[in-house]
Amino acid sequence: MLPETLETDALVLNQFCEEQVDVFDLYNLFSEGGESAEDVFEYVPQEPYTSVKEARDQLVEAETSWDEAESAQYAVYTADGALAGYTGLFLEWERRTARIGFTLGKQYWGYGYAGECATALTDLALDYLDLEVVAIDHAEGNERSKRAIEKFIDTMGGQYDGILRNWMSIGDEIADHHRYTITREQYRQMRHDK
Repeated sequence: MLPETLETDALVLNQFCEEQVDVFDLYNLFSEGGESAEDVFEYVPQEPYTSVKEARDQLVEAETSWDEAESAQYAVYTADGALAGYTGLFLEWERRTARIGFTLGKQYWGYGYAGECATALTDLALDYLDLEVVAIDHAEGNERSKRAIEKFIDTMGGQYDGILRNWMSIGDEIADHHRYTITREQYRQMRHDK
């Protein structure tokens, strides 16, 4: 039902599963004690991996979610084949909505990869899956994600919806999140205007 591979100008997105992703590459990118792990997970509801098994468990969980059509999670690869992180479209079929999330290694920040991932997943949700709304959010204080999301939303013709109080546990805190959405009508209007 879901495409196993999506391609953008600079990236290849492959299904986030054991068959497609080298678990050691994933572990090395996001392991505890890594030089950028603290920065990467500062605003993400996940902790750095403490073992290769934790990385493998995430791949298995993502594949199960894929098989049950609850999410479309992808490993993000650069043009030279390096694993840059992972991204996902989390499906809320009863609401005809999908939520986008992504985690990129710090060395891959600042290249526009988050926007490319978000655009590819929006195309998947609104064109291929025929959903009605795509949502994306960032934790309060995450200025880097805020800038990337606002740029993406502006490009896609979406809107800022507001703040979701006590929305997500991040470490020991419960963070407020800022939510943005793109409706299918906004998306199609923006594509028509180009």
